Parts: sequence; structure tokens; C-alpha cells
Amino acid sequence: MNKPTVAVHKFSSCDGCQLALLNLGEPLLVLTDLVDILHFAEAGPLDENAKVDIAIIEGSVSTSHDIDRLTKIRDNSTYLMTIGACATSGGLQALRNMADTQQWIADIYANPAVIDSLDNSTAIKDHVKVDLELWGCPINGRQIVMAIRALLFGVLPVEEHDKVCMECKRQQTVCVMVTKNEPCMGPVTRTGCGALCPSVGRDCYGCYGPAENPNTQAMANRLQGLGLIKDEVARRFLFINSAADAFHQQGLRIKEAE
Repeated sequence: MNKPTVAVHKFSSCDGCQLALLNLGEPLLVLTDLVDILHFAEAGPLDENAKVDIAIIEGSVSTSHDIDRLTKIRDNSTYLMTIGACATSGGLQALRNMADTQQWIADIYANPAVIDSLDNSTAIKDHVKVDLELWGCPINGRQIVMAIRALLFGVLPVEEHDKVCMECKRQQTVCVMVTKNEPCMGPVTRTGCGALCPSVGRDCYGCYGPAENPNTQAMANRLQGLGLIKDEVARRFLFINSAADAFHQQGLRIKEAE
């Protein structure tokens, strides 16, 4: 019997989420016993136009060519899964959405006319239907394996919406905001990382994006109470997931109030 097929596609990104998959080691070998990976340039197989059961996309839409590629990938796949902050919210490169993109291209490059860059960096879901989003910068390999296994059974995985604080409680990790006055974004950030940063005594910086029903105004007030000026608070929201709606709106409100 033919195995289900998978393709991993790269758009505008740093490749960190693809590396999370490659760095799985033995679990990746087990995964290849369950599926055939037809396209994964980072690992070797090349067949971008292959029709597959599951298409995995890392990276944001940043060029006109990206849109054409994305349409073909959607047409050639049964399920489409996005992985990482770039694919789910535009990533770090979405910071340009708040600036004059063409002007800074002209300021940086000697021949700006040869640069194919859209004014905005956008999430994959802004252009095609996405069946599952895995947030994070980068995601972890466990997320991908669990998601693929669920899809192989024809069901969508349960998305994690809990806040990082809930993960800290489950692990009995001491709160760095309470004990060290660290300006931690855990109360408004979704888990999935396993509370990696707080578990080693540092603050969460929001790389997994907004959690479910985040009280961003209360978070902003608390960060100012810890001594951060408004510009520093705005930067906490307008960072890796600057285009994610809850973080974007709160960051802009703070900047407008300066």
C-alpha cells in the first residue's frame, strides 16, 4: 500500500523551523517509515510540484513570485500546514509593514529596481486556506510529528491555546516575573515551547504569538509597572509576531499614546 505523501516548502524565512524537523533525529527516521517525503529541499528531495497529502510551509509571503507558488501548493495538497511565526503571522520581516518598504530598499541597495519585494510580509492564511497553524520561532519537532500523525488519521490536531504561564504551573517552574521582576510575556503568549525560557530562569519574549483571549492592556500596564518605558513595552509586542492581531493592535496603541 502506498504511504501518505508529504512536501516541505520554504518561503521567506530563516529555515529554523525546517531545522527543527531535521534535528529530530530518530523520530524523523520513524516518520519516514510512515510517510514518503517527496519535496524537502533542506533535506534533499526536490519535487516542488508534487501532489501530496500534506504540504508543510515555512516562511511568509514577501514577493510576487511567492503568491504564484502558494496557489500551486494549495492546489496540489489535501492538507496545508504552516509552521513558525513567519508562516503564521509574517514573522520578523513583517516589521517592514509599519515602514516605507520601497524607501528603505532604496536606502540599502545600489540597484533597488532588481529587488522583488512586496510592501508587506504576510501570513500564508492571508492568501490561501490553511488547515493547521503551528506557531513558534522556531517551532519544536514534537509539534510537527504530533500534527502529521493526527492528519494521517484524517483528523485535525487540537491546537494549543493555553498561555505560557499555564505550562509554568504544570512544570512547577518559578515565575520569573514574580520572583525576579523580569518583564515576561508569558501571560499573553501561547504555549507549545514547553515554557522553555522561564524554565531556565529568563523571561518569555512572545515568540509563540498571542494566546487565547490575551489581556494585552493589562500586560502593557504590568510591564510599565516593572519600569519599562512605553517604547520598550511597544517593542515587546511589535517583535517576532508584530503582525499577529492582538500584539499588533496593542503595540500600535502604546506607540500612538507616546
